[in-house]
Amino acid sequence: MTFEPSALALSVGAGAAAGLVGCFAVMRRMTLAADAISHIALPGIGLAILLRIHPILGGVAALLVGTIVVWGIENTTRMATETIIGVVFSTALAIGSLITSGDDLIEALFGGVGRLTALEATLGLVVALAVISFVMWHRHRLVLALVSPEIAHTAGIDVRRLNLYFLLVFALTIALGLRYLGVLLVGSLVIIPAATAKRLARSLRGMLGISVLASIASTALGTWLSFALHRTPGSMIVLVAATFFFLSLLRR
Repeated sequence: MTFEPSALALSVGAGAAAGLVGCFAVMRRMTLAADAISHIALPGIGLAILLRIHPILGGVAALLVGTIVVWGIENTTRMATETIIGVVFSTALAIGSLITSGDDLIEALFGGVGRLTALEATLGLVVALAVISFVMWHRHRLVLALVSPEIAHTAGIDVRRLNLYFLLVFALTIALGLRYLGVLLVGSLVIIPAATAKRLARSLRGMLGISVLASIASTALGTWLSFALHRTPGSMIVLVAATFFFLSLLRR
């Protein structure tokens, strides 16, 4: 296994995006939803493998379609987002396990270590920058819609559309980590650094900053350790992130 600068650059970009999105996911009490949404990618990955196209493309397509389905059901039935995600997640996991098997299933669940192409790295960085730009541009609207949807509506914010955009950005952030973390671990990169930041920060700006730093440090250090120790990147990244979280518990 050799060290790839493109892999490190993409991991840093994905880490920054995950750190920002994770803060709002934690504030919206979507900690378990991150793990559930990631599993929606599994049937898309399996279908892409059957059609002999890039598995990540199938995973991204499934995530985006699943997100729109969740948003549509939520606005039609007024059920809790977590409940709908749980139903869609279970259905996707069942379908994915039926059409994906063997080594392909293991790699989809836990991530792989294949060499990144220039196109993959470029597209990944573009998506990461788009996610970061969206969160930073709309952070105040996201907070207002979270605190009081009525006030946000009075201020001229389309809360339903904003929620859809956030869910799509959330899905894209999950997609960024599929290559190395897999569907089982990618949700951890969104939630753990944000949980660490919530323990340490005194303001929204501080929480965003600490979460991004913790996420980038986790991805960069985890990626380096995986190459140095010849282990899969996903497991090492999550372990580093978890270490930061448990260290944050030492602070009262």
